Amino acid sequence: MLSGLVIVLLPLVLGYMVPVRRAHLMALINRGVNASVYVILLLMGISLAGLDDLADQLSRMGSQALVLFTVISVCNLAGLWWLSSRLSLSTDPTRVVPGAPASKLAAMAGSLALVSVVVVGIALGLAGRRLPGLHDGAEILAEWVLYALLALIGCQLRNSGMPLRQILLNRHGLGIALMLAATSLMGGLLAAPLLDLRPSEGLALAAGFGWYSLSAILVGDQLGPALGGVAFFNDLARELLAFVLIPLLIRRHAALAIGYGGATSMDFTLPVIQQHGGVTCVPVAVVSGFILSLLSPPLILFFLSL
Repeated sequence: MLSGLVIVLLPLVLGYMVPVRRAHLMALINRGVNASVYVILLLMGISLAGLDDLADQLSRMGSQALVLFTVISVCNLAGLWWLSSRLSLSTDPTRVVPGAPASKLAAMAGSLALVSVVVVGIALGLAGRRLPGLHDGAEILAEWVLYALLALIGCQLRNSGMPLRQILLNRHGLGIALMLAATSLMGGLLAAPLLDLRPSEGLALAAGFGWYSLSAILVGDQLGPALGGVAFFNDLARELLAFVLIPLLIRRHAALAIGYGGATSMDFTLPVIQQHGGVTCVPVAVVSGFILSLLSPPLILFFLSL
């Protein structure tokens, strides 16, 4: 477990140590992150195509992901609803950030595109089934692309303009992140017997916190591409539902709306949070997403080692 943790965290730490002072370099890093996510999901689709009885496996994968997502979401929403009533977290929708998407449908289009990439990968994998080593090679390449992605994300975190001291002192963001993590793991434990999984496997599937590219590869490497697919669709479904919940709930239940997006609150769902909650919600969302992004890799690897 320790060696696996070092392998995953090392590129993240190395990336965090790199200061980026030029805007055009930061733009290249952001594009590199987006491109890496698409490459990983394409390779994951190719790996899935190598499964025997693919249709049955996909059907089972969908039903497992639905059960896992439902149980975890119920736990998340209950915990964050309670937290929202305890935190005095206000919004200011009159002060929005320019450039935010005009509608949640526009924001959701990017998430739906990720599913399309997996489908394309499956199609390519089926077309090349006779090529020797295609599916195993895709899994190995996906791991290396993940390491590059982690290094780039480390750069993003370092150059987000928010020092670690400010992150650790933001009690709202810290409280939201810890509540989301705790209720997600509780949901993973509750869902494990329903999915005929060991408790440690349920915890590993729940510990992605919305980081679908990471959870899909780490879980798939240890438990097989089918459960890697379950982790991916569970975390992607979180992002899709977050796009719907944020506009509806952020003014009355800001902690719930910000927290439900999990690790995506600092990137993919942040523009929607900006648009509907105003700039006062941005630091809280970034802190919450930052902490969950740091927690996810070691927790997944720890539970997979049990």
